[in-house]
Amino acid sequence: MIFQRPPAVIGHRGLGAGELRPAGADAPVAENTVASILAAVAAGASWVEIDVTRTADDELVLRHDPTGPDGAFLIDRPAAATGLPRLADVLAALPPEVRLDIDVKTIAEDAVDAPSRRTGALLKPLLEREARRRELLVTSFDPALLAQLRAELPQVPVGLLTWLRHPLWHGLPTAAGLGFQALGVHTGSCGFEHPDSRLRPLGFYVDTAHKAGLEFLVWCPSAEAAPAYAAAGADALVVNDVPGVLSALAPTP
Repeated sequence: MIFQRPPAVIGHRGLGAGELRPAGADAPVAENTVASILAAVAAGASWVEIDVTRTADDELVLRHDPTGPDGAFLIDRPAAATGLPRLADVLAALPPEVRLDIDVKTIAEDAVDAPSRRTGALLKPLLEREARRRELLVTSFDPALLAQLRAELPQVPVGLLTWLRHPLWHGLPTAAGLGFQALGVHTGSCGFEHPDSRLRPLGFYVDTAHKAGLEFLVWCPSAEAAPAYAAAGADALVVNDVPGVLSALAPTP
């Protein structure tokens, strides 16, 4: 099992997407930074999700988009010029009890660059080291990257991410057929916010995922919707409001 006490609450990009102010703090913290990761853990998140992509000098940095804050493409610039945190530095700064869901963002150049320079190849040695000292999950929209990591690092669980409103009846057999350990779906795929007559109840898909050996993640439910996903049996929720979701999931006195 990846998540021992479901539903696990996973901080999205740290404490949440964008810049958020931790409780009691004087200033907000930016997403995908050490400060945001630690703030999510302090708020009660049991895991933290971060985004990783590569730069021109074969470094991995924390960033959701292929472009930096100034709009320049990261693959065209060295890591030092981006102003973004390097993954290696972030891992060194985090205590080993911080559990990480590393969302790997592949780029177009991964289709043509030398295999040793591709995002997955750069990530592999870091994962191999970190897996000895912390719990990890690697997620991605790129099933080829996940399949390669699954074959080369079987000790690190991997999970397939599917796009907004991607049909569950497609994503689930894909993740199971490729031998992955998790499936991560957007709230728009689940039928609560966007009703779809072609969908069975969410609990059916969660139960089917479990029978197939998959754990079921949902991103990014609101605090108000979180109990419905928990009731359907979701194993983890990747959220932008860690305190709100934890409060919504707390047992009623």
